[in-house]
Amino acid sequence: MELKPVNPTVKTPAQNFTGDVYLTPVYNGTEPSRMTVALVRFTPGARTNWHSHAVGQTLHVTEGVGLVGTRDGTVLRVRAGDTVICPPGEEHWHGATTDTFMSHLAMLEALPGGQDPTTWVEPLADEQYRAANQHHG
Repeated sequence: MELKPVNPTVKTPAQNFTGDVYLTPVYNGTEPSRMTVALVRFTPGARTNWHSHAVGQTLHVTEGVGLVGTRDGTVLRVRAGDTVICPPGEEHWHGATTDTFMSHLAMLEALPGGQDPTTWVEPLADEQYRAANQHHG
């Protein structure tokens, strides 16, 4: 058994996010585990770029209200206690609503060789984000 101290919180890189987003690493697996867990905190209006995960991603909302969207236009409104399972390879985005904070645990696995499983693509357009907020109000 091992007690891990709290990891420092870092501001996420601006090239992959819109708005202010903070990440606190919780766990990074060592072989054979490939699990990564992070607590991600989104300020109101902040969200990820479009991205996908080779082995999928599970999001568990711990605070606030958020949005998770996919390329086909589906948008889920999520609240504390909700869990969203994003399948491998599905491009999606997630973030806070315009007027609330949202925090979630992001759980994902590295590839078998240890490579980064996340593929980042372009930012979510402001008009798509605004529409997502309105349609799910």
